[in-house]
Amino acid sequence: MKKLLLTCFLAAGISVQAQIETPQPSPSAKVEQTVGLTNVTLEYSRPAMRGRKIFGGLVPYGQLWRTGANANTKITFSDDVTIGETSVKAGTYAIFTKPTAQTWEVIIYSDASNSGTPQEWDDTKVAAKVVAPVNMMPYKTESFTIAIDNLSSGGADLTFSWDKTYVVVPFAVPTGRKTLASIDKVMAGPQAGDYFSAAKYFLDEGKDMDKAKMWIDKAVDMTKDSPRFWYLRLQSLVYAKMGNKVEAVKIAKESMALAEKAGNKDYVKMNKDSIKEWSM
Repeated sequence: MKKLLLTCFLAAGISVQAQIETPQPSPSAKVEQTVGLTNVTLEYSRPAMRGRKIFGGLVPYGQLWRTGANANTKITFSDDVTIGETSVKAGTYAIFTKPTAQTWEVIIYSDASNSGTPQEWDDTKVAAKVVAPVNMMPYKTESFTIAIDNLSSGGADLTFSWDKTYVVVPFAVPTGRKTLASIDKVMAGPQAGDYFSAAKYFLDEGKDMDKAKMWIDKAVDMTKDSPRFWYLRLQSLVYAKMGNKVEAVKIAKESMALAEKAGNKDYVKMNKDSIKEWSM
């Protein structure tokens, strides 16, 4: 009897643990594409035709469609973009569509948490809406496909294809604005934080200390109207490393006073310990 129970228990355990893996009828897909300087990510499922009539059949005309299968189709923009004539903020959106034989209404919806179409539609969550013409292809696309095509520095096309239907929704990205901002920043010269980071790297890695001193001196000088105790702390360490402990102690005392005022006990202790060490 015990042997029979043990056999049943083992069989039950195997049946619970064993799981048969089968391919999904609508496999998920993820597309990551840089457009200009903007990252765009698509996440969707890809149902297949399997001999079925798609538009006007499986996907009824004039009704809201999740634009794929399973969970919501999602698109994520790392920057604000323009779809049609509408500015869309950076973030993640659901893509819903309303196909007809001649056009698709493509809707960018700010709530992407549904597994299908929302039970209660909220017009305030419509970030953008575009009516795009249907193009008929001379060949069939078996699996539903969304792509980011026709890339340029300023934008791309969001394309939908299934069966012989092909729909294009252009969108624009802020490459020009971002590039000009980057140029302006570089042409204006490094910021105090850039000098600080460079000096810290050279100190930490034991590289050219003359350069480290030049950079941290510039960072401290650029912030002299609003001195920063962590900048002065690094400056004192650079000076001490170069053998100028008298100046290092003087700077460390300034850093400690500012740290005390800011309530940063860690920097107070570090400076106090260094002052004691360098004063010996």
